[in-house]
Amino acid sequence: MAMLEVKDLEVFYGVIQAIKGISFEVNEGEIIALIGANGAGKTTILHTITGLITPKKGHVIFEGQDITKTPAHKIVRMGMAHVPEGRRVFSQLTVYQNLKMGAYSRSDKNEIEESLEKVYKRFPRLEERKNQIAGTLSGGEQQMLAMGRALMSNPRIIVMDEPSMGLSPILVNEIFDIIQSVSASGTTVLLVEQNAKKALGIADRAYVLETGKIVQEGRATDLMDDESIKKAYLGE
Repeated sequence: MAMLEVKDLEVFYGVIQAIKGISFEVNEGEIIALIGANGAGKTTILHTITGLITPKKGHVIFEGQDITKTPAHKIVRMGMAHVPEGRRVFSQLTVYQNLKMGAYSRSDKNEIEESLEKVYKRFPRLEERKNQIAGTLSGGEQQMLAMGRALMSNPRIIVMDEPSMGLSPILVNEIFDIIQSVSASGTTVLLVEQNAKKALGIADRAYVLETGKIVQEGRATDLMDDESIKKAYLGE
């Protein structure tokens, strides 16, 4: 059984259909990439999976349980964390306060402290800047904070929306190394990313979206070698 199943999903914004009956699955331990141009529906899919949007039709199944109409905060408690597009850190709070906000759904103080230590180990810069106001961090540091905050909920699966957006090439490499290390530590990853080359470089499998539909799917290595994918998304 897949950890996450999306079945026949349809999402509308008013009369405009953004998602047109898509289905896909994420197995435990995988890194799955959703790639596609701007406006393809990638962010809408993530918002639907994480409970921020209710679909008109279809189902989202997480670990065997239908969560299609479950509120977002309850989905976090079930073990799914969301790193939103644009980072969305609490800009007036410190790094430490942002990280503690990520653990709001947990009650065991010792376990929260353990998670905090793990986050600081993975992101040493966050520990260096733990008393700094989050809004004064660089874009790369804010992305690390958004990822660290999501990890504070101790998720089974982490859903990331455009983690490399607006970052320098060096920082992009660093963020993707971190995503791989998060995966290696046992957290399943669903990744939406416009940098298709980077996403396919770390993913196990990928789905290609165009105007609300999945038009291709397969092993990431196979898609990297596909001539139509190279031309459309890899700049080759």
